[in-house]
Amino acid sequence: MRRFWIGALCAMAIMGTTSAQAARKQVAKPAAQTAPAPAAEAKDAATLEFEKFRAEMEDSNPAELFEMKGAELWKARRGPKDVALAESCDLGQGVGKIEGAYVRMPRYFADADAVMDAERRIVWCMVEKQGFKFDDIAKTPFANENFTPDITNLVTYVAGHSRNMKIAVPLGEPRVREAYEIGKEIAAYRAGPYDFSCSTCHSVDGKRIRMQNLPNLNTPQGAMSGVQGWPGYRMTGGVMLTHQWRMGDCFRQQRFPQPKYASDAIAYLLTYMIGNANGQVYKGPGIKR
Repeated sequence: MRRFWIGALCAMAIMGTTSAQAARKQVAKPAAQTAPAPAAEAKDAATLEFEKFRAEMEDSNPAELFEMKGAELWKARRGPKDVALAESCDLGQGVGKIEGAYVRMPRYFADADAVMDAERRIVWCMVEKQGFKFDDIAKTPFANENFTPDITNLVTYVAGHSRNMKIAVPLGEPRVREAYEIGKEIAAYRAGPYDFSCSTCHSVDGKRIRMQNLPNLNTPQGAMSGVQGWPGYRMTGGVMLTHQWRMGDCFRQQRFPQPKYASDAIAYLLTYMIGNANGQVYKGPGIKR
């Protein structure tokens, strides 16, 4: 029965952004604490070389350009309601306050009655506070070589104001903990033509696809590898991309249908992964291979 509800939630991610109230009722009481983390895995020579290359690139990180554009958008009066996010959007620290907000999400927002990651929350503010239509935003939510959506710039700007701060997802809040437990089960849910799950690639140390390391998302260090550098400027495409895009692309690689933008399932997966990275230092928007 439990597997049925996790499968239902994955289907909801594909079909729409409807709240997972029905699935939530079937989730067993979460454990009080996560299992102790294993020792950090040693880095191999290829990983060290990639990290050295990224460190050199970070000196002139193109993400700063997207942060600047995001700052303009955050402060501008926009949308049918002619309202600025800076004077209307609460990211959990108070209206208009962004310092440290990114590292404290996903979190539960009572006004939306939902657990939201940063991108989902900003989209909610654009719809509810500024009057934009969700369907218009969801038509082209991610960047390509010719276009960067406003939401990407906004998320990058907000993320930049949590640079060098520790991840602090409020897992003690009951609704956030519940989202964490659902996300954990979604990560382990096997389906699709190859019977894959997130955990197929991301549950043990030392896995690699070609030259790409696959971090173990069950450990604080591995989870942080999945968090660090997002939003990220992807050198192979020359585009700025967000965590919502990364999660959706993982669904594609599992041969699952593409999830609906800003869905419950993606927010819950991010709660699980980012929550596992609690206490680790976030270095801000970065560069990806």
